[in-house]
Amino acid sequence: MTISDQLIEELLKGYERPEDLLGEAGLLKDLKVRLMERMLGGELTAHLGYEARDKPPEGQDNRRNGTTRKRVKGESGEMSLAVPRDRDGSFAPELVKKGQTRIDEKIIALYARGMSVRDIQGHLEDLYGLKASPDLISRVTDAVLDEVRTWQGRALDRVYPLVFFAALRVKIRDPDSRLVKNKAVYVALGVDREGQREVLGLWIAENEGAKFWLSIMNEFRNRGVQDILISVVDGLKGFPEAITAAFPDALVQTCIVHLVRHSMNFGNWKDRKAVAAALRPIYEAATAELAADQLDRFEEQWGAKYPSIAPAWRRAWTEVIPFFAFPLSVRKIIYTTNAIESLNRVIRKSLKTRGSFPTEDAALKLVYLAIRNFEKKGRAVREWVAAPKQFAIMFGERVTA
Repeated sequence: MTISDQLIEELLKGYERPEDLLGEAGLLKDLKVRLMERMLGGELTAHLGYEARDKPPEGQDNRRNGTTRKRVKGESGEMSLAVPRDRDGSFAPELVKKGQTRIDEKIIALYARGMSVRDIQGHLEDLYGLKASPDLISRVTDAVLDEVRTWQGRALDRVYPLVFFAALRVKIRDPDSRLVKNKAVYVALGVDREGQREVLGLWIAENEGAKFWLSIMNEFRNRGVQDILISVVDGLKGFPEAITAAFPDALVQTCIVHLVRHSMNFGNWKDRKAVAAALRPIYEAATAELAADQLDRFEEQWGAKYPSIAPAWRRAWTEVIPFFAFPLSVRKIIYTTNAIESLNRVIRKSLKTRGSFPTEDAALKLVYLAIRNFEKKGRAVREWVAAPKQFAIMFGERVTA
């Protein structure tokens, strides 16, 4: 839509100082407020099905019910909006959601859902008639990076009974070669002594190894972590050596679910269910000794057809057996990375609409926003009831240090 010179002249009547246009009570801010209020009114019209000056459809009880004042913050400072209401309270505006305090968060929320800068630009224009440049959208989402840096450097608890580590693969364009490469996003999820989940950090790297993991362990040390009782990993290279170098008393437990999935890669798809059923007695055994016997039986049954599976378990055996010291109720928390798999599902949901990322920062922003959404949905580990007493007996003063 083109704005006529006549309209501009009308708007600028009385303009004497820059503050009259750009100041706290200036014309531009007033226009923004009025435009947003008009858009909110349009949303209510769509919700109720009739225009503001018309009568409601016959038989419809819900109708307009005045406005309520809402203060929000945006790039032009704090604004007071008159948000329209309906009688039955079913109206939920999209432009300024209930509980939303910043207009910029509209763009950030769209980005967190995996939309690209261009997608957000088109969405805002199609839905609201707002023309936001890609540069503006990038600057708004770049503000998240400052939040990421603060979050990544925050102090952590002294002791974590459990820390889960996992990796997801993302495609990121290399700044030098301009080729798209697979890189790993590593996520650490801690469970504190009250059974509350907390994402401790995230890192992006092209290759993993003992040196990389040692740098993360030292970062934990610098952020205040003095002890980790059990770390659960899903086959990350070089991790056991790195964590015991920084936290010598930590138990390293491999993710049994990951090990079972790895075993399935050696088998024919027709045999997968049978092989999985034959592996179950190993990790469900009452003791580590009985588990070793079950592994021997598995090899007798399947070793000739799939000779690589049993040796894979034996190579990881030192990291397989720690959870046998606990009852079944606690094993469920320890031996699988289910706690972090739920986080990974949230992250993958955000990533699935993106083929690749132009930079590591772009990927970092999106993954962090997914983590932020994950932590809003509740942090308690449901099976935690039996764990504290078991940990207190096994680890003694380390739990209460």
